[in-house]
Amino acid sequence: MDDTGLETLICERFGEAPEVPESLKKNIGLCRMAGRGSCRSFLPGAPDKAVLKTLAAVALAAPSKSDLQQRDILLVQDAHKTAQLKDLLKAQEWIAGAPAFVVFLADNRRQRQIQDWHAQPFPNDHLDAFFNASLDAGIALNAFMTAAEATGLGCCPISTIRNHMSEVRDLFGLPDHVFAVAAMAVGHPAERPRISPRLSLETTVHSDVYRDTNWPDVAEYDARRRGNSDAPAWSEAKAQMYSKTQRTGFGDFIRRIGFRTD
Repeated sequence: MDDTGLETLICERFGEAPEVPESLKKNIGLCRMAGRGSCRSFLPGAPDKAVLKTLAAVALAAPSKSDLQQRDILLVQDAHKTAQLKDLLKAQEWIAGAPAFVVFLADNRRQRQIQDWHAQPFPNDHLDAFFNASLDAGIALNAFMTAAEATGLGCCPISTIRNHMSEVRDLFGLPDHVFAVAAMAVGHPAERPRISPRLSLETTVHSDVYRDTNWPDVAEYDARRRGNSDAPAWSEAKAQMYSKTQRTGFGDFIRRIGFRTD
């Protein structure tokens, strides 16, 4: 991490910066978070297993809804399983060079077991059960990523694991009410990840009341992010991506493993 100040990093990310208090301008933790980037190019060699397990412990110290702890972390360490996971995710070419994977699980099974062990009913068998476990897993993912990057490792979350829910369930022996929310590639970066521009703070930070997004703000972001590139603008690329059908079987899978969605 160089000595670039927080204000500069925020400007690079958003094209603008709020008035950053003097006391925060050189805060190492905040600068690291503001300047992070997803890593898709790794040096050979996986991180030490003890490092990954320590990072998992740190990540699971993160908040959990009502202290229910409905999130688990699966470290993929077996070479055969790693190869199988890479094969499932091979649509993204960079995956082949990723040295290690972590899978973040939403786990609503344990709470149902606890209800049974204490002879208590489970009246909350509705969409909120799915949502709470999913959110817990997302919090753990972010905490793991922040912890890993603080040690100098590079990370990239992988949502496309949800394109292969049944195969992932079989690969890792996941029971009912447990599913993969996301995977993450982890390793030593081969190069410093770039800072990916984001929508303006004016667009995405609201005060007291929600403001609808305006096209001129998105068009401004498109131009800032595109620069001199001939690639499609961000909004055009995302519109094209979401014009194609994706994960139509996800709801069926979630119901098949025991969740209610009403």
